[in-house]
Amino acid sequence: MRLGLHLMDFTWPGGPSALAPTLDRILRDAEAAGLHSFWPMDHFFQIGVVGPPEQPMPEVYATLAWAAARTTNLQLGALVTGVHYRHPGVLVKSVTTLDVLSGGRAWLGIGAGWNEEESRGLGIPFPPLAERFERLDETLQIARRMFDGDSSPFEGRHYTLERPLNEPSPVRRPPVMVGGSGEQKTMRLVAKYADACNLFEWRQEPEGLKRKLDVLRRRCDEVGRPYDDVVRTTTGRLRDLDLDAARRRLDQLAEWGVDLALLTPPSPLPDGVFEYVAELVRHAAPLGRPSPALLG
Repeated sequence: MRLGLHLMDFTWPGGPSALAPTLDRILRDAEAAGLHSFWPMDHFFQIGVVGPPEQPMPEVYATLAWAAARTTNLQLGALVTGVHYRHPGVLVKSVTTLDVLSGGRAWLGIGAGWNEEESRGLGIPFPPLAERFERLDETLQIARRMFDGDSSPFEGRHYTLERPLNEPSPVRRPPVMVGGSGEQKTMRLVAKYADACNLFEWRQEPEGLKRKLDVLRRRCDEVGRPYDDVVRTTTGRLRDLDLDAARRRLDQLAEWGVDLALLTPPSPLPDGVFEYVAELVRHAAPLGRPSPALLG
């Protein structure tokens, strides 16, 4: 099993001028600890479970491009882009450019989106949930075509692309991760289109995560896709840095079939947090099934 870094809180000492050097140190420490990937949130305002909307929230694709220039091995993705934020053709071009300039380290993380407050605040159209899922379905189809070099016209209910040209093409076809735990729409889209799913640990009851993965298995069966083709990822908080408890948690995730666990550290970062993370990386490495190829 592999481990990644998920950042939600950028409220660090020193204000805006300190954000870049602080993030630079975090990324260097994360890479030295052996983490697989870096996943900042794709939000424009801070979300309520972390703090007030006025807290700092850098735009995610500028952040990932900046991070690509300062790292060598970390894979890079947004956790996750709301489908209504960006036109799909532009989004695919952004992720492809990130992939090319990072040497093949980009992922497309995407979901139906939910934060109406930031959308209204910035004047971003916020369709009803049913329409956002329709747009997500079409966007996943468009991403598959464009990543694979298919520039034939696409005409859907919400998007029409006369020539979805995508040059330069990706160094590596960016894996597509769909975030969300909805059993009807989200899980069906994962089974039909995605390379990976993402589930939030703290939104599940103790056995809830396993149940969600069982649902995903059924959705894969329904579309005739092998369940093991889907990379299973989770996101969860590092709380009190209890090493034994964290090891037991990773053991349980691996038993349930999780391939990549994204860790959200406390903020501000405690002293020694990446030495602690390095211990978890070493513990997780032999757990679970052999690492799927797209994890690198």
